[in-house]
Amino acid sequence: MSTTTEGIAVLARNKKAYFNYEVIDTVECGIELVGTEVKSMRANRFSFADSYARIKEDEIWLEALHIAEYTHGNINNHEPVRPRKLLAHKQEIKRLKRNTQEKGYTLIPLRFYLKRGLVKLELGLCRGKRLHDKREQIKKRDQRRDEQRALRDHE
Repeated sequence: MSTTTEGIAVLARNKKAYFNYEVIDTVECGIELVGTEVKSMRANRFSFADSYARIKEDEIWLEALHIAEYTHGNINNHEPVRPRKLLAHKQEIKRLKRNTQEKGYTLIPLRFYLKRGLVKLELGLCRGKRLHDKREQIKKRDQRRDEQRALRDHE
């Protein structure tokens, strides 16, 4: 667990999503997990770089989330990659469904965190960035870094 603020312990952030997508809106969701999955996630043994969410029959499902098998688990250990149901209010699901039916929008997990002992997920409504937008972002980041370096060397 990396940072703790206001009772929230961040397990992981999806930095790749912020680079590849423009985040339009975010929603906090619960995630339906079995016991050994929770233990593996608390141990930071999961990967969600390529995961995404889709809405099927008024339910949100998280696809391609890999949670490693729990090392101290028994024969009832969980399956590492399976669709997992996300828990959100019905009105939020309807709003996300309307937005994802528009061209170019997708649901991407942005971060996983613990809140009052429960695993939560920040789901982002995102639009893919164009190549020139990514280049512009890299250019701005390099300029900021050069400015900081110049200020530091000047002192």
